[in-house]
Amino acid sequence: MNRQKSFENEKPTLYLVPTPIGNLNEMNPRAIDVLNSVDVIACEDTRNSGQLLKHFGISKRLIAYQNFNETSSTKGIINLLSQGNNIALISDAGYPLINDPGQRVVSEVTALGYNVVPISGCSAFLNALVASGLIAQPFIFIGFLPPSTHDCVKKLRLYQSYPMTL
Repeated sequence: MNRQKSFENEKPTLYLVPTPIGNLNEMNPRAIDVLNSVDVIACEDTRNSGQLLKHFGISKRLIAYQNFNETSSTKGIINLLSQGNNIALISDAGYPLINDPGQRVVSEVTALGYNVVPISGCSAFLNALVASGLIAQPFIFIGFLPPSTHDCVKKLRLYQSYPMTL
């Protein structure tokens, strides 16, 4: 049986923890346990995340991890991991990396041999897909569409001939 590599070593871990999308009851118990167990929580907005954590009675050191500070924050997270800290990465709603920052830190942390463990939870695009009634396999996720009608139509035309749900 193949086992997740993080179960085979004692290296520090970066946990990817999804947060609720509009309904706090969607926060799963394992996500709460992980947030309680880590040393530091990296988040998009410390104010927003602080409120979420307060709701669940979690008090941890928060550091900002946003698109504009991704390079410096990635270095900071790697430094914390090198000191033996376990870290959770959360976004304001849903999964980190899905239309949110996190790709850089996950890529670099993985390359350095630290553990990266995703926690199951909320995903807006999967919720939308399963509730749509559309054929769910295959599908493609292209992220947020541009705000202007012209750019939105232009982007959608790129995918109109794809034989899958968009």
